[in-house]
Amino acid sequence: MKRILILLVFGLALHVSASAQQGGGQRRTVEERVKMTLDRMKETLNITPEQTVKLDSVFTRNYREMDKMREDARAGGQRPDRETFMKMAEKRDSEIKSILNEEQYKKFKAAEEERRQRAGGRGPGGGGSN
Repeated sequence: MKRILILLVFGLALHVSASAQQGGGQRRTVEERVKMTLDRMKETLNITPEQTVKLDSVFTRNYREMDKMREDARAGGQRPDRETFMKMAEKRDSEIKSILNEEQYKKFKAAEEERRQRAGGRGPGGGGSN
């Protein structure tokens, strides 16, 4: 009986450990995040191939800058600066606005706000895989 109990406790501990690793596991690569973002935009905004190319470069640059900022902050034992993330998001949105038409941009901002609400109100760069 003790062996069964020990095995159950061990199995539970192993399961909890594996679940924790999955939840806080490795982030998607920049390329994976860009592809995921563009696929979502193609579906919801009907972006053109020309817009896709331009948006690819905007998101790639933005995600790389965000990752670098996170890495630099971690290396210094600090948290990334929220204000800097907000400025980066404003710059990104300004570039996106110049690429999308008015209707597409409205839909983009509405979808972004909806994702933020589902994520618990975190702002740009505040967590999650945007």
